[in-house]
Amino acid sequence: MAIPSISELSLLKALWRQHPLSAREIHDQIVDEMGWSYSSTRKTLERMLEKGMVSQQVRHGVQVYEAVLEKVDTLAAFAHDFGRRVMEIDTPLPVTMFTGSKLVDQNELAQLEQLLQDWPEQDEKEKGGAA
Repeated sequence: MAIPSISELSLLKALWRQHPLSAREIHDQIVDEMGWSYSSTRKTLERMLEKGMVSQQVRHGVQVYEAVLEKVDTLAAFAHDFGRRVMEIDTPLPVTMFTGSKLVDQNELAQLEQLLQDWPEQDEKEKGGAA
């Protein structure tokens, strides 16, 4: 799974909260966080569309977007990448680091914990080792 950039993640979070959204609606939700122009939001959406991170449809004459990337899978990949590349941790990250998050509910937290626990097994399979 391609890990979204911080900018892409901001747009995905807006779409995970509510969907579908027009580019203008997405921009209005992220402008305070990102502090960039509407054209930057459009350009980022175009790149995300090319990467298959979002889908685009026309509804009532307006182009709207929806996240293609699943929230829990994406957050697990992001957390795993952070743990491995930034923090140099080879063991599963504790799910407690997500406690209190406004982004995930209890059910998603349980799914996230399972994905993070299973990750070392996945890494071994990718390296060709035994799981």
